[in-house]
This record gives sequence, structure tokens and C-alpha cells, in this order.
Amino acid sequence: MTPAARGHLAMLTFSACVAGSFSLGAMAAPHIAPSALNAVRFALATLLLGAVVVMRGGVPRAALTAPWRYGVIGALMVAYFVLMFEGLRTAAPVSMAAVFTLTPVMAAGFGWLLLRQHLSRRMALALAIGGAGALWVIFRADLSALLRFAPGRGEMVYLLGCAAHAIYAPMVPRLNRGEPGLVFTFGTMVAGTLLLIVFGWGALRATDWAALPGIVWVTILYTTVAATALSTVLLQFAAMRLPSAKVMAYTYLIPSWVILWELALGRGAPPAAILVGIGLTVVALLLLLRDG
Repeated sequence: MTPAARGHLAMLTFSACVAGSFSLGAMAAPHIAPSALNAVRFALATLLLGAVVVMRGGVPRAALTAPWRYGVIGALMVAYFVLMFEGLRTAAPVSMAAVFTLTPVMAAGFGWLLLRQHLSRRMALALAIGGAGALWVIFRADLSALLRFAPGRGEMVYLLGCAAHAIYAPMVPRLNRGEPGLVFTFGTMVAGTLLLIVFGWGALRATDWAALPGIVWVTILYTTVAATALSTVLLQFAAMRLPSAKVMAYTYLIPSWVILWELALGRGAPPAAILVGIGLTVVALLLLLRDG
């Protein structure tokens, strides 16, 4: 496989992994503070990645140069995940996944600002179609709500998190100085864990861990392995091989994955009218994959 093809495969896997965190996160969100849940998942994911890094030779001395870089990337990750779980307190998983599909538009803008990556006409058209599909889902196929521009609080909170995620993609190649992807990811996770412990210390102490329902622990385990450690490695791997807009293009698949997750968990399918918006996001993905 070419480097670009491996990047595409990484992002396909990434989209499937991330989708599960929306459905499981919505079930766990009422029972635990977002900062407490994410502090635990980040700490566990850091230990997991750390063990792998040690088995593969450890952290080279050169990777310790300018450690502030890991703090920047870690802060962006923390902002995204905390705001995601805060949004899931009030917003439906499919609607939240649709908000996530606005990330490629923002990523394209940040990609130009930070890396001077330009959009082709096909990519611009794809982003416009995907954005339209996302808005249709976010406003629940209600044209009057769209014209009033009255999204829910959860969607607006998560939109801020998606902005942090959009900056993340072009910042990885900008700040990476040749470190292996796994080592760079580990440094990012260490920084994110420290930030979450400081930021969420009050919530960590206030949480009655023994009384938490099982769905919280299932969510922590899943998000630790699939939606934090694995997805971060996949995203950084792809960001080094694909333009930022194409990396984020795979977010257009996430609403479709979320619908499958919702059906598998017995939570039902969204209204049929919303599927029109889902279809537009899939069209946008296909256009982006054909670009160039």
C-alpha cells in the first residue's frame, strides 16, 4: 500500500472507533462529570501506550526537545473530549456526530493558515455538501429551526470542542520534529493526562466511584482503548500522510457508524428525514476520496 492508502485505511478505522464513543458516552454522561471520566481514560490510555513505547525501545532523547509541543497538542485533545462529553449530556448521539462532520470545514481553514494547504474545487464542493448534510441533521430535519439557527446547547458546546479538534490535525505535522508517531502520541497523552488531573481534580474527588453503574466502566474501557489510545495513533499516523481536509473528511462517516451503534445497542434509528442529511455526508466523503 502507498503511504496515502495507509493513511486512508487508518482514518476508516478511526471513524468506526470514534463513533462508538458517541453512543456509549451518551449512556454514561448523566452519571459522571466529563472531566473525571476523561481524566481516568487518559491516565489508563497513557499507561497502555507507555508500555508499548517501552517495549519498542523507549522514548529517544531527541523526542524530549521542546516538551511544550506535547502540551499544546494535549490541551487541544483535552478540550475536545471534555466538551464532547459535556455536550452528550443534552444532545442526541446522531446529532452530536453530525456536529463532528463540520470539523473538515474548520480543518481546511486551519490547514491553510498553518500549512498553506489549498483546497481544490472538488474538495470545496465536498465540504459544502457535507456541511449542508450536517446542518440538516443538527437541526433535526426542521427547516424552520435551521432558518432560526437555534441549535441545542449540547451541539453548541460540542462545536467549540470540534474547533479544537480541527486545529489538532494541522498542528501535528507542524509541531512534529521527526519523532515516531507512537512516541509523539505518548507525549501528547502524558500532557493531556496531567492537564485533566489538574483541571478535573475537584470532580475526581467528588465522584463516588464505587456507586457508578456498569455502563460508565464500559465507556471508560472502550474510550481508553479504542477512542483514545488507538484513535490518537491512527489520527496522527494519517495526519503525516494526508492533507488536513482529507484527514478530517472521514468524520463524514461517523454519523452512519453512530446509527449502526445505536441500532446495535437497541436505542433505535433516527427519523427517516434525518437520513437525507446522512446521505449528503456520505456523498461528501466520496467526493473527497476521488479528489486528485
